[in-house]
This record gives sequence, structure tokens and C-alpha cells, in this order.
Amino acid sequence: MTTNDTICAISTAKGMGAIAVIRIAGENAFKITDIIFKPAKKGKIITEQPANSIHFGTVCDGDSEIDEVLVSVFKAPHSFTGDDIIEIACHGAPYIQQQLLQLLTKHGARLAEPGEFTQRAFLNGKMDLSQAEAVADLIASQSEAARRVALQQMRGGFSSELMQLRERLLWFISMIELELDFSEEDVEFANRDELNELVDEITSHIERLVKSFSLGNAIKNGIPVAIAGHTNAGKSTLLNALLNEERAIVSDIHGTTRDAIEDTINIEGISFRFIDTAGIRSTADAIENLGIELTYSKIKQASIVLLLVDVTDADEKIHEAIQNILSKLESDHQQLIVVVNKTDLAKDDEIERRFSHNAFKELTGNNTILPISAKFKTNLDNLTIELLRTVNLSAIDSDDVIVTNARHHEALSNALESITRVKEGLNSNISGDFLAQDIREVLHYLGSITGQISTDEILGNIFKNFCIGK
Repeated sequence: MTTNDTICAISTAKGMGAIAVIRIAGENAFKITDIIFKPAKKGKIITEQPANSIHFGTVCDGDSEIDEVLVSVFKAPHSFTGDDIIEIACHGAPYIQQQLLQLLTKHGARLAEPGEFTQRAFLNGKMDLSQAEAVADLIASQSEAARRVALQQMRGGFSSELMQLRERLLWFISMIELELDFSEEDVEFANRDELNELVDEITSHIERLVKSFSLGNAIKNGIPVAIAGHTNAGKSTLLNALLNEERAIVSDIHGTTRDAIEDTINIEGISFRFIDTAGIRSTADAIENLGIELTYSKIKQASIVLLLVDVTDADEKIHEAIQNILSKLESDHQQLIVVVNKTDLAKDDEIERRFSHNAFKELTGNNTILPISAKFKTNLDNLTIELLRTVNLSAIDSDDVIVTNARHHEALSNALESITRVKEGLNSNISGDFLAQDIREVLHYLGSITGQISTDEILGNIFKNFCIGK
């Protein structure tokens, strides 16, 4: 499935800039460029120029000069889309950009749809569907970790792993279906022990990919960190200290924060989305109670919970606060860091005695106790180190595949259900035709990720979210 229309679009960001790039792709890209472009150096026309070359000249509408430009030439099939491509680098005035687009459409090109260049790259076999989606993720990445994960996927790391799984399953299903052709002779082409081993291996692979989504989604959208605790524990002061700005109102009045306040900080290439929540206490104020309900909701959604406790609070109150937060956590992947605030109001030996890890039996080895002073920004460096420790940085630094896309996660979860049925079928010695059906489902879900199995509806939903010009 390919299209031969010649399309054009502005590929740089909207607005005024020093330079803008207009991209043209399709079978008439060179011919249209020859009509509007006059090279400064007389010689061959663009159609006759070598691939991967750049030429200086002027874009003209008849006798009227529009701009001095650089024209880059990329020839099929060795281009981003697999088509002939021209990229015109012009001056970045919006007026010039629009004049160029009007000139291109006047001579037979049409304006590209969102993501149409990348969609053509997929349709022309230059990349698979997961790589195409990684292009959009790379453009939208707002942290070093998100960039690295998207780049790894765009280079085919994820696709390669899925294709290896599919190829091995395809061989077995072909053997099983061959058995069905000789069902009357009771022969076995697919060794059930080998298939059992393969199913165990594939199950382990898919489980790892499914589990990686919690980290991948957090990297892509920012790791949610809920700042929780009693009123006046210093939650808003901590948020302001981390952001280095007065983002939240700080007051001695209990219940000042009644809504969730969010902001994002980039720490060593990882985006953390901090959420300052309403203080937890018993109150008759209906509005404040709504804020407290929202606090518990944000705690359930958070990957990391910073529970702020006041160093001057009684031990019983602190134990109660820890147990309350632990009861709200819904996943083993959620991390709790107990932050002992206002350490400027206590002596070091008292802090060390009262707030050792052994003093809180309800905490596991996965939880941390950290003394700070948000007011004086004491030990905030240790807090950022602890935040980074909770993220599986080793997975980001290695070649391990991390799933960041919700569509991929859904397909992998469905594949995991299907491969589980294959395992159950093998253990129950069910017939080959039922095994084949479940294996086909696994192949279908894995193939839907890379685009080996796709529909126009899926493609439309994916590429409509791309920016125009990419």
C-alpha cells in the first residue's frame, strides 16, 4: 500500500525564526522544485542532481523572487519516506513560509496531513509501526531519559525483540497445522516439550515487557511524586524549595492548601512531576474534605509518595500517619519516602535516635526515612539522590526494552493472556487445532504492535496525533 501524491508541509516549528524548512515528498517533488527554483550556479537542474546534495539559489514565482534558499536532495528509495524528497531551507518569516507553500500547491503538490511523511515511511517499509510511534515520542520527549528510550525504540530495539518471538512461534504453528493435515495418521511434527520450553521463555519475555510499562509510562509523562502529610508539615514549603520559586502559598494557618498543585522538575535527565496535596486531618469543612479526598486519590496514582512528618510531632502521631499512607498504596511498585521535616527545631542526636529505620517496624527495606529542613533547604540534595534511587536507572542505561506506549502495553497484556492459555492447553494435552488458535492470537497481538497486522482505523488514530510536517 503506497501513495504517489506529492505532499508538502512546513517541518520546523510554527512562528518566526532564523530558518524554516519546507519538506516536499512524492513522485513530482523534483519536477515541481525545478519549476520554482533557480540555482545560483548554472548547470544541471534538480532532477539531474546527485542524491544527498545541497544547492543554493532563489525561489521564484515566475519573474518574482520570493527568497534565497538552500535545496537538499534525497532520492528514492534512500530517503526518510522512501520517496523522492526535497527540503527547502528558507528564511523563517511566516509570510515567506506561506508564500512557498502556496507556490508548491499551485504547481501540483498538496498540503500534507498530520504525520503523513512518517506514515509514508511506514507504508513504504522504511520503518515498522512501533518505530513510527517512537518518532512522535522522540519529538515530544522532555527529558534525557525519555529521549533515550524513544531513540532506542526508533532504532528498532523493541521491534527486533518482538519479531524474534513471532518467528519462533510461527515455526511451531506451521508444524502444528501440518499435523492437522495428517490428523488421520496420528503423527507429531511439533515437539510438545520444545513448545513448552518456548512458551515459558516467551511468557517470561512478555511479562518483563508488560511490567516495564510502569517505568516507561512514568519516564514518558514524568514520574508522579505525591507530597502528603498532616497540615502544616511543610509540604508547600518543600515544593517551593524543590522548584526554587514560590509556587504554593505557605501559611501557619491549618488547611491552607485545599487543592492539588503540580509542577515538574528535571533531575539528571529524569522528569519528576511533584504534586503538593491538601493536608490530612479531621475537619468539618466540606471544601477541605474534598481536598483531602483528592489527596488520597493522588497518593494512589503516584509512583513515589513523600510523606512529610513534623520532627516535633509525637511518635504515635507519626506512626499513625505512616500506617495511614501505607494502607492507601495499591501497588508493590509504589515507593514511600518518610521525610522528617523541620530538623532545625531538634538536635541531631534526638533526630538520629527517634528516626532510625528500626524505630518504624511498619516500614519495609524498600522504604526510606530522610531528615530535612525544607525552610532552610537542608539535605535536599539527599532527597533528590533518594528520588533517583527509586527509578530503575540501570534499565534505562542498558539495552533493555522499556514499553512507554499504552497501545503496546494493551497488546502485550492481551498476548500474555493468550500465551497463558497456550501453556494451560499444553498441560491439559488439548488438540492441536485449539493450540493453534491460541498461538494465532499471540501472533496477532504481537504483530499489531509492529504493524504486521494493522487496520486503517489503527493507523488513523496513531498518525492523527503527529505534528504536520513529520
